[in-house]
Amino acid sequence: MARGVSGRIVIEINPETKQELYEQLMMNNVSLKSWFLENVESFLKGRQQLTLSLATPVIPEEKVNEKRISA
Repeated sequence: MARGVSGRIVIEINPETKQELYEQLMMNNVSLKSWFLENVESFLKGRQQLTLSLATPVIPEEKVNEKRISA
């Protein structure tokens, strides 16, 4: 893919994917440009920061109740 010095980015995607993307963006009242720029910013920030994963696994309520009953 050619890469020039202008601020333009041109990509080719599947027409059905393009249609679905535009429909979803329209439903959320977001332009393709603003969505793209927001995601680029998020991606670039994520690349500059270390990730810290402190998440604990979520146990479904049914499993919690099963453990209580069998104990």
